[in-house]
Amino acid sequence: MTRRLTLFLLALPLLGADISGKWTFQVDLGGQGGSPRFTFQQKGEELTGTYSGQLGEAKVKGTVKGDKVEFQFETQGAAVVYAGTIVSATEMKGRADYAGQAEGTWTAKKD
Repeated sequence: MTRRLTLFLLALPLLGADISGKWTFQVDLGGQGGSPRFTFQQKGEELTGTYSGQLGEAKVKGTVKGDKVEFQFETQGAAVVYAGTIVSATEMKGRADYAGQAEGTWTAKKD
Protein backbone atom coordinates (compact mmCIF):
# COMPACT_ATOMS: atom_id res chain seq x y z
CA MET A 1 0.00 0.00 0.00
CA THR A 2 2.76 2.46 0.91
CA ARG A 3 4.60 1.64 -2.29
CA ARG A 4 1.51 2.38 -4.41
CA LEU A 5 0.93 5.67 -2.64
CA THR A 6 4.56 6.68 -3.18
CA LEU A 7 4.36 5.85 -6.89
CA PHE A 8 1.11 7.80 -7.21
CA LEU A 9 2.59 10.87 -5.51
CA LEU A 10 5.69 10.73 -7.70
CA ALA A 11 3.52 10.57 -10.83
CA LEU A 12 1.41 13.63 -9.93
CA PRO A 13 3.78 16.20 -11.47
CA LEU A 14 3.65 14.28 -14.74
CA LEU A 15 -0.13 14.70 -14.91
CA GLY A 16 0.12 18.48 -15.01
CA ALA A 17 -1.32 21.02 -12.68
CA ASP A 18 -4.41 23.10 -13.29
CA ILE A 19 -3.40 26.74 -12.89
CA SER A 20 -6.90 28.17 -13.47
CA GLY A 21 -7.57 31.21 -11.30
CA LYS A 22 -6.11 34.59 -10.40
CA TRP A 23 -2.35 35.05 -9.99
CA THR A 24 -0.14 37.95 -8.90
CA PHE A 25 3.29 38.08 -10.54
CA GLN A 26 6.51 39.80 -9.50
CA VAL A 27 8.54 40.61 -12.61
CA ASP A 28 12.19 41.76 -12.53
CA LEU A 29 13.54 43.16 -15.80
CA GLY A 30 17.04 44.10 -14.71
CA GLY A 31 16.06 46.41 -11.89
CA GLN A 32 12.73 47.45 -13.37
CA GLY A 33 9.53 45.51 -13.31
CA GLY A 34 6.11 45.33 -11.84
CA SER A 35 3.34 43.25 -10.34
CA PRO A 36 0.96 42.30 -13.14
CA ARG A 37 -2.07 40.16 -12.50
CA PHE A 38 -3.13 37.25 -14.67
CA THR A 39 -6.38 35.31 -14.69
CA PHE A 40 -6.06 31.88 -16.31
CA GLN A 41 -8.56 29.33 -17.57
CA GLN A 42 -7.06 25.94 -18.32
CA LYS A 43 -8.66 23.11 -20.30
CA GLY A 44 -6.26 20.21 -20.62
CA GLU A 45 -3.03 21.65 -22.01
CA GLU A 46 -4.74 24.77 -23.44
CA LEU A 47 -4.40 27.99 -21.47
CA THR A 48 -6.37 31.21 -22.02
CA GLY A 49 -6.94 34.26 -19.88
CA THR A 50 -6.21 37.92 -19.32
CA TYR A 51 -3.25 40.11 -18.40
CA SER A 52 -3.70 43.31 -16.39
CA GLY A 53 -0.74 45.53 -15.56
CA GLN A 54 1.38 48.54 -16.53
CA LEU A 55 0.90 47.68 -20.21
CA GLY A 56 -2.90 47.77 -19.92
CA GLU A 57 -5.05 44.70 -20.46
CA ALA A 58 -4.65 41.91 -22.99
CA LYS A 59 -5.86 38.41 -23.83
CA VAL A 60 -3.48 35.58 -22.98
CA LYS A 61 -2.93 32.27 -24.81
CA GLY A 62 -0.61 29.45 -23.91
CA THR A 63 -0.01 25.86 -22.88
CA VAL A 64 0.60 23.77 -19.79
CA LYS A 65 2.55 20.55 -20.32
CA GLY A 66 3.38 18.65 -17.16
CA ASP A 67 5.03 21.18 -14.87
CA LYS A 68 5.96 23.53 -17.75
CA VAL A 69 3.90 26.59 -18.60
CA GLU A 70 4.25 29.00 -21.50
CA PHE A 71 1.93 31.85 -22.42
CA GLN A 72 1.96 35.13 -24.29
CA PHE A 73 0.01 38.29 -24.95
CA GLU A 74 0.38 41.18 -27.36
CA THR A 75 0.77 44.83 -26.47
CA GLN A 76 1.23 47.60 -29.01
CA GLY A 77 1.80 44.96 -31.69
CA ALA A 78 4.64 43.26 -29.78
CA ALA A 79 4.53 39.76 -28.26
CA VAL A 80 5.36 39.30 -24.59
CA VAL A 81 6.28 35.69 -23.76
CA TYR A 82 6.41 34.07 -20.32
CA ALA A 83 7.86 30.56 -19.87
CA GLY A 84 8.38 28.75 -16.62
CA THR A 85 7.80 25.96 -14.17
CA ILE A 86 4.84 25.22 -11.94
CA VAL A 87 6.42 24.76 -8.53
CA SER A 88 3.20 23.92 -6.68
CA ALA A 89 -0.55 24.50 -6.94
CA THR A 90 0.02 28.06 -5.72
CA GLU A 91 3.48 29.00 -7.04
CA MET A 92 5.24 29.37 -10.41
CA LYS A 93 8.51 30.89 -11.63
CA GLY A 94 10.29 31.50 -14.89
CA ARG A 95 11.58 33.96 -17.50
CA ALA A 96 9.88 36.68 -19.51
CA ASP A 97 10.77 38.17 -22.89
CA TYR A 98 9.20 41.53 -23.70
CA ALA A 99 9.44 41.42 -27.50
CA GLY A 100 13.25 41.33 -27.38
CA GLN A 101 13.31 44.78 -25.77
CA ALA A 102 13.67 43.51 -22.19
CA GLU A 103 14.16 40.13 -20.56
CA GLY A 104 13.97 39.04 -16.97
CA THR A 105 12.60 36.68 -14.38
CA TRP A 106 9.26 36.27 -12.69
CA THR A 107 7.65 34.57 -9.74
CA ALA A 108 3.92 34.14 -9.23
CA LYS A 109 1.58 33.31 -6.37
CA LYS A 110 -2.02 32.22 -6.74
CA ASP A 111 -4.47 34.58 -5.04
